[in-house]
Amino acid sequence: MTAGEPTGLITAAPYTTYVSGPRHDRLRQHPTPGPHNSLFPWPDAKHPFRVMVNYVVILVCRISPSLRLKNWLLSRLGVTVGDGVAWGLESTPDVFWPELITVDDHAIIGYDATLLCHEFLQDEYRTGEVVVGERAMIGAGAIVLPGVEIGAGAQVAANSLVTADVPPETTVAGVPAEPLGSDDQPTDEPEPR
Repeated sequence: MTAGEPTGLITAAPYTTYVSGPRHDRLRQHPTPGPHNSLFPWPDAKHPFRVMVNYVVILVCRISPSLRLKNWLLSRLGVTVGDGVAWGLESTPDVFWPELITVDDHAIIGYDATLLCHEFLQDEYRTGEVVVGERAMIGAGAIVLPGVEIGAGAQVAANSLVTADVPPETTVAGVPAEPLGSDDQPTDEPEPR
């Protein structure tokens, strides 16, 4: 690819940001003009008191063993929490926009998993909903990026980075997370000879 070619990219010299695919189609872009990166003026994006309250409540949820308490507290922050949802210790919903998270009935968010609804970039920040389907499972240490939907019954392996939607009843693993085949290998890898 040479400079100036139409690529479906948004270019803001000297940075190029890839914006394509279903996840990016669901993200809301918020330009942040000025000399600083988009995280520097974060109080303009969300009131600092609201972020502080969110942070304290999420800290309590991260260390509490009580699933009922976690579900109740997170629902007060605006997280849509279904019946029987289980949050592992140290799991972290988005501290800025927890109200953009939906976790359907009987889903599991594993130990130290993170559900992000924002991404601060150089010249803009983006927000998007995260939806975890019914009986889906997010493994320990996994990170789900904004705009991603995890289908019902899907499984995300530990320490995976989920950058795209996961279809229902699909298992994904890796960085970035890719569907696993029947022999637990990514589906795009060639068969061994």
